[in-house]
Amino acid sequence: MEKAFDVQEYMTRGVERVVADAVKATLKNPKESAFMLSFAGASREASRKRKAAEKNKDHIPPFLIASITSKCNLHCAGCYSRCNHATVDSEPVSQLTDEEWLRIFDEADELGISFILLAGGEPMLRRGVIEAAGKKKNILFPIFTNGTFIDERYFDLFDESRNLIPIMSIEGKKEVTDTRRGAGIYDRLINNMDELNKRGLIYGASVTVTTENIREVTSDDFINELADRGCKAVIYVEFVPVTEESEELAPGEAERYYLNTEIARLREERPEMVYISFPGDEKSSGGCVAAGRGFFHINSHGGAEPCPFSPYSDVNIKNTSLREAIHSPLFVALQSGDILLDDHDGGCVLYEKREQVESLMKDRKVV
Repeated sequence: MEKAFDVQEYMTRGVERVVADAVKATLKNPKESAFMLSFAGASREASRKRKAAEKNKDHIPPFLIASITSKCNLHCAGCYSRCNHATVDSEPVSQLTDEEWLRIFDEADELGISFILLAGGEPMLRRGVIEAAGKKKNILFPIFTNGTFIDERYFDLFDESRNLIPIMSIEGKKEVTDTRRGAGIYDRLINNMDELNKRGLIYGASVTVTTENIREVTSDDFINELADRGCKAVIYVEFVPVTEESEELAPGEAERYYLNTEIARLREERPEMVYISFPGDEKSSGGCVAAGRGFFHINSHGGAEPCPFSPYSDVNIKNTSLREAIHSPLFVALQSGDILLDDHDGGCVLYEKREQVESLMKDRKVV
């Protein structure tokens, strides 16, 4: 009989692999390697906490995505967040304060959450939140940024707080990056990379994978350029269409197979960098790991959501603890049902099955 999938074991192994890969990726940088070795110990302790909680039927995911602001200065083509009105130009109203985010980070540390991905909008606009994150040395904070607000103060902060890892969004070479993100963005990213590399600071790149750039961003030429500039991680995020006009950009089954094959090759041939794919091959991971199975999302106003692509919430972190949010009625319903395990065309299953999620909200009177 085939062994039942254990999401806790799967995600714990994933955390351990990422940390181990990061340690190897920083061996030539004594200061960075010393931090990663220290974090590896903290990660093992966090894993122990999660396993102890699991024995008491209290499942704690190792990852959290925190969108710390809804404001952004760029208008990237096809941005799902703008299309969902989760990202805007104006200053957010009633967003979580620096102190409220610090309370969330403190609770996450207590629960054994090892990774908190800081996103937005543009997270670098919330310097106070990022400074608070830097104080939580047991948690690694990848910061998904467009790179346009990285300045001397941030370079100094990254040097002081090695648990803050800037992950800069890039779409490939200059032409494709500037076409999607705006003229001059590619050159600013390259300048940031060179400065981070000169200072011996670890950083990564985030790539939105589309049918148009999939071969370029997995090519040896592109990877070599990143590696030569000191990049230590590449995170591939499959494009999720939110309009009919952009559906042709979404990777299909053939493209996802190609992406997974290329990532496996890069992990084997280019171990000096860490390669992560999101959402990756959900079939091999036992289904979608959102809604608290492996991670969940807190939006800039405090709503606990299954993931950034599924903006539905029945609890707000302003009024509840992080532990209670993890076990919200919506998350429990999704975990106990079939939607997360359902077969689908690709990309985000919760986005593709959003009508079912909305129906679930209505059936359970979740608002």
